[in-house]
Amino acid sequence: MSRQSEKKTPQRSCLGCRETRDKAHLIRFVLSPQAEVLPDIDSKLPGRGAYTCISRHCLAAVVKQRQFNRAFKQESRTLPPDEMVAMVAHLMRERILGYLGLANRAGKIVSGGSLVSDAIRGKNKPGLVLVAADVSENIGEKIVVLAGVHGIPCECVLTKDDFGAILGKAPRSAVAVRPGGFVVQLAAEIERYRNFLGEV
Repeated sequence: MSRQSEKKTPQRSCLGCRETRDKAHLIRFVLSPQAEVLPDIDSKLPGRGAYTCISRHCLAAVVKQRQFNRAFKQESRTLPPDEMVAMVAHLMRERILGYLGLANRAGKIVSGGSLVSDAIRGKNKPGLVLVAADVSENIGEKIVVLAGVHGIPCECVLTKDDFGAILGKAPRSAVAVRPGGFVVQLAAEIERYRNFLGEV
């Protein structure tokens, strides 16, 4: 049964490196009515799709080589490579922030260095810890090491201001996400984001 499921998984080729992957492991792009190439991060926009790897290098190469014209079989307009990469990175970052906001509204977030450390040491441990990329090295390292000791996945991503803004609080050095569906979603989005930036 599992083999049949694997065969049915939709696959597409990256316009840049030509490698074939599952659609879920690619970034989809569509053409607007004005012939503008738009990233479809949610894979929900109507119309014919074109795909690149989750890599800023592949995307930049596709834009430089005007491969979207070939994929859509017409002249299309794109932002310059650096701007297109920045747009996709921004949209991916916004998805992470969106899931954090949902988790916060569901009461699944603990924030602040001290409270996150307490949660890691506590009985009901978080499923995921996020440390701000711009936190002081001393604070950040302590939380990362502590999470590692307790076997809790930990990612350094976003900024203190990002965490504070999405939680409606002052800047936060770290957040912990309680176990559940939000952990899976956030981990997947963070991995895609870091893959795109080339950090993984």
